[in-house]
Amino acid sequence: MQNGTERPVNRPEVNWALFAARVIVGIIFVMHGSQKMFGAFGGPGLSGVMSPQGPGGGGVVGLLVAIGEFFGGLGLVFGFLSRFSAGVLIVVMLTAIAQVHGRNGFFLQDKGYEFCLALIGLLVPILIAGPGQFAAVRLLPLTESAAVKRIAHGLE
Repeated sequence: MQNGTERPVNRPEVNWALFAARVIVGIIFVMHGSQKMFGAFGGPGLSGVMSPQGPGGGGVVGLLVAIGEFFGGLGLVFGFLSRFSAGVLIVVMLTAIAQVHGRNGFFLQDKGYEFCLALIGLLVPILIAGPGQFAAVRLLPLTESAAVKRIAHGLE
């Protein structure tokens, strides 16, 4: 215990595990978001995302999905607003399960929700524990307020 609190002493292996989870799931979402935002890697680009056949029925929802995946993924990779990004991406994946993949069953080979569930499994620890020690937010000059530091560094 540290300073008489109930928080355990910082464990390096937890920081490495959070770093690995953040970077891996972040890259996955940046890649998928790039497909939706820019048409990269054979993706539909914004015109396809905004069409009625796009994610979430297209339009504004499709645009929000593209923005959430791309910028949420970047937030995870760099450890900036990691909990917020993880929360947004969990909602995106739950929506994908409810609107698209759930009716196809579990298995990925049948376009089921297996992959979405795996991504949620990587995102939940980040949502709960924050970004860990290896996060870009730790390099930012923040106010000396303890509350701001706890929130920014994922300690709340």
